[in-house]
Parts: sequence; structure tokens; C-alpha cells
Amino acid sequence: MLKVNEELELSNLLEKIASLMPRGYRFVTMTAVDAGTHFDIYYHFDYHFELNTFLLKLPKEKSLPSISGICFAALLVENEIQDLFGITVTDLVIDYNKSFLLAQDAPVKPFCKVPGVGVDVMEKSAEGEKK
Repeated sequence: MLKVNEELELSNLLEKIASLMPRGYRFVTMTAVDAGTHFDIYYHFDYHFELNTFLLKLPKEKSLPSISGICFAALLVENEIQDLFGITVTDLVIDYNKSFLLAQDAPVKPFCKVPGVGVDVMEKSAEGEKK
């Protein structure tokens, strides 16, 4: 199970992330999850071979401040998040403008939940036929 060390706010995000670096934390990656009413943005850092995770609950109408000015490597996953979730990330060191992973004709925001769309479980018979 993922342990969240601290929940961050938009108002203190950059300050908190910047305070980790001089203390010896190493940026590992970020994870984005469409939680329906908001996005959960997880920031993962290594500290003495232990994973430390920080959570930001980002309202869907807000943009995400980039941490790439603090942790340069974050620009890769922040550009991925822009492409896959449609979240606007501001002040990226290098901004691919939502064309980092996806082709021009690719679906827009393919990792976002679509309201009203669900997945039905289909059973198969012993012969492999769908029921």
C-alpha cells in the first residue's frame, strides 16, 4: 500500500518541493490519477533508499505549477501528464505543448475518466463464447 508522507496545497507546493532537495531527497517520479472531481498528483522522492510520497489534490479547473525548475527531470513526467490527462502544467522548463507522447490525431486526454462510461464484465463460456 502506498504511504503518503504529507498532503501538499497549491499554495505551498513549490516551497515544499524546493525544501526537499538540499536535505538530500532525490526526485523519482510523479503519478497522476483522475479521481473524478479532482486529480490526485503524487510526487515520489527517494531519501536514504526509502520512498517518500507527497500528495496534491488538484481541482480540475486549476493548472499545475511545474517543479522542473527545481527538479529538472520532472519535465518528462509533467509533459506526459499534460498529454495523458490534459492538465496544463505552467512554467515547464521545456514544454511540448501537449504533444510529447501523443500524435496529432490521438484521443485528447486519454487517461481521464469519461462521465457515464463504464466497463461491463463479459463472461465467457467454456467454449470461449461471450455471454
